[in-house]
Amino acid sequence: MRFNYLSYSFGLVLTFFGLLVCTPIIFSLIYKEYDSMMPFLITAILSISVGYIFNQIGKLKGQLKNLNDIKKSEGLFIVTMSWILVSIIAAIPYMFYGISPVDSLFESVSGVTTTGATILTTFSYPHAVMFWRCFTHWLGGMGIIVLFIAILPQFAIAGRQMFFAESPGPTEDKFTPRIRSTASSLWLVYLGLTIIQIICLTIAKMPLFDSICNSMATVAAGGFSPNPESIMGYHSNYIVWIMMVFIFLAGSSFNLQHRAYTKLNPLLMWKNEEFRVYFGIFAGISFMVALSLVLNDHYKIFDAITHGCYQVISIMTSTGSASVDFAKWSFTSQVLLFLAMFTGACASSTGGGIKIVRWMLVYKIMKMELKKILHPNAVINIKVNDSIVSKDVLSQTIGFIMFYFAIVLIAVLAISIIEKNIVIGISSAITSIGNVGPGFGRIIGPMSNFECLHTSSKLIMIFNMLVGRLELIPFLVFLEKDFYNFKFD
Repeated sequence: MRFNYLSYSFGLVLTFFGLLVCTPIIFSLIYKEYDSMMPFLITAILSISVGYIFNQIGKLKGQLKNLNDIKKSEGLFIVTMSWILVSIIAAIPYMFYGISPVDSLFESVSGVTTTGATILTTFSYPHAVMFWRCFTHWLGGMGIIVLFIAILPQFAIAGRQMFFAESPGPTEDKFTPRIRSTASSLWLVYLGLTIIQIICLTIAKMPLFDSICNSMATVAAGGFSPNPESIMGYHSNYIVWIMMVFIFLAGSSFNLQHRAYTKLNPLLMWKNEEFRVYFGIFAGISFMVALSLVLNDHYKIFDAITHGCYQVISIMTSTGSASVDFAKWSFTSQVLLFLAMFTGACASSTGGGIKIVRWMLVYKIMKMELKKILHPNAVINIKVNDSIVSKDVLSQTIGFIMFYFAIVLIAVLAISIIEKNIVIGISSAITSIGNVGPGFGRIIGPMSNFECLHTSSKLIMIFNMLVGRLELIPFLVFLEKDFYNFKFD
C-alpha cells in the first residue's frame, strides 16, 4: 500500500468532516446557547488542521490531484481507518461536558455506526449536542465515505474500491455506470426521505427540532432521540406509525427504492425477492408479538398491533428506538424480539445485522445440499432474483456468518465474565455487533443506558459496533500479514 495515497485520503476525509462538525453551531445560534459553539469550533479546527497535515504529507512524494489507480487493499484500509478517525473526532465535543474519553468514544461510535446505544444518564444538554448525536447517525447511515464520493471530485473514480469496502454486501449492487453517480443518487433518496419525514412528524405535532433529530436518526436506522423516553415520550400513535413507515423504508434497499422512484413504479419493490422475504419476516414476527401482547400482556388489539409492529421493525432493522418499554413485556414477547435481532435488514439499506439476503443464501445452500443427497450428479444453481449466485459469493456468505457468530461468542464470554451477568453479556454483544442499540433487561433495556458497564465492556462494544457497521470484511483483512506492505513512495 502506498503511504502517500493513504495520507492524502485521510486528509480529505478529516478536512471535510471538520466542516461538517460546524453544523450544530446553527442550533447554538438559533437557541442562543452561545457557550455550546466552542466545543464544535475547536473540534472543527482540530479536524481540519490534522486533515491539512495528512494532506500535505501525502503530497510530499508528488502532486496527487486524484486517486484514480487506488488498489482494493488501499480502499479497505482507507475506509476502516477513516471510520476510526471520524469516530475519534466525533467524540471530542462530548468531552467538553465532563463525559469521560471512553464514554465519549462510545457515544460517538454508537452515533456514526447508527447503533443508538447510549451512555447518557441525563438529556439536559444544549440543543447543539442533542443535534450532533442524531447528525452523526445521519452521516453514518448512508456511509461517510459514500457521502465524500458523491461530493468530492478527488474520489470520483477511486471511489469504487471504497464504495464497496464501506458497504460490503454479498454482491456488488450499483445501478449507474459511474460509482459517483450511484453515490449521489443514493444520497438524494436518503435526503428526500429525511425531509419528507420531518414534514410528516411536524404535521403530527412533534416539535420541529425533535422532528429533525428523530428523522435523521430514523432514516439512518439509528435509535438516538432528543427525548429521554425515545418515541414513547411523545405519547402519540400517529407519530409511532409515521416512524414505523420510515423505519421500514430505512431497512429496505435504497438502490431498489431509487429504481422504484425514478420509474414511478412501486411494484418494482415487490418484485424483488429479498424485499418480499423482508416484508414476510416482519409481518410474521409482528403477528406473533402482537398475539403475545394480547394474550400475555393484556394489550388492546390496536395497541398490540401498533407497538408490536413498531418494536419488531425497529429491532429488525437495527434502529433500536422504542415506542414502549419492552423490558416490561412478557418473556414470550421478549424472546420474539430477540429473534428479530438476528434477521437484519435488506442489503444496500441503512439497517444493520447479518442482512436478509445472506439468510436467504444460507437457506438455499442448505436446500441445495439436501437435494444433492438425493441427486448426487445433479447440477444445481442457486439464484436470487433469477440471477445465478457465484460460488465465490456463496463461500463468502458462509465465511461471513461463521466469523460473525465467532465474534459474538467471544464478546459474549468476555462481557459476561467482566460484568458477571450472562444476560448483559449476550445482550450487549449482539446489540453492538448488530448495531441494534438497546439491550434487554432492566439494566441496559430500552429506557436504560450502558453507562454502568465496565470500561472494558464498553471497549469491546465499541469494537463490535465498528466491525458490525463495516460488516467484518475490512476488519478481518487486518489479520492478514500481507496486508501490511506499506510503500513510502
